[in-house]
Amino acid sequence: MINILLAGVGGQGTVLAAKVLAQAAQNNGWKVRTAETIGMAQRGGSVVSHVRMGNEGEPVHAPLLALQSADVIIAFEPAEAARVLPYLKPHGLVVTAQTAVQPVTAALSKEPYRASDVIAGLQEQVERLVVVDDEALTQQVGSRKALNTILLAKAVQAADLGISLDDLRAAIEVCVKERFVPLNLKAIEVAVA
Repeated sequence: MINILLAGVGGQGTVLAAKVLAQAAQNNGWKVRTAETIGMAQRGGSVVSHVRMGNEGEPVHAPLLALQSADVIIAFEPAEAARVLPYLKPHGLVVTAQTAVQPVTAALSKEPYRASDVIAGLQEQVERLVVVDDEALTQQVGSRKALNTILLAKAVQAADLGISLDDLRAAIEVCVKERFVPLNLKAIEVAVA
């Protein structure tokens, strides 16, 4: 069983990324369950997607991950990585974008929210951490909308998930609107270059 948790802020493509992962797993003949806990996503709130894949042919009975069960956490924003860290299993992998999305509460706080502080905290707590220079990579791709695919490609590259980059490409062809397929395929190439 492979458990992956995706965490981001509303509008970053977390749900679509989970669908792409699930499709890649289904294309491999695996049983898959997914679920989202969305909350106030439309107002910039947290979005967490759970993806559970039976990579050895086992059935997947429940869609939600338990605490300390995530093999991989893919975070679209550093504070979201910190928020869901209790789900990471020992020796699990965290892949996070390094750019902060300033929450509304940051404007009301005396202390600024700095992504570098959160990333430093993650580095102290996480044995396997990949921090993605999302700003540079999305500029190379030409769109911030490709962040989700960049992070998926980085996770597939860094973890032994049994899902290949070709599996991601095939899933994108199925899950992504046709006009955005070339952008997302380019995002994979940029991410793994």
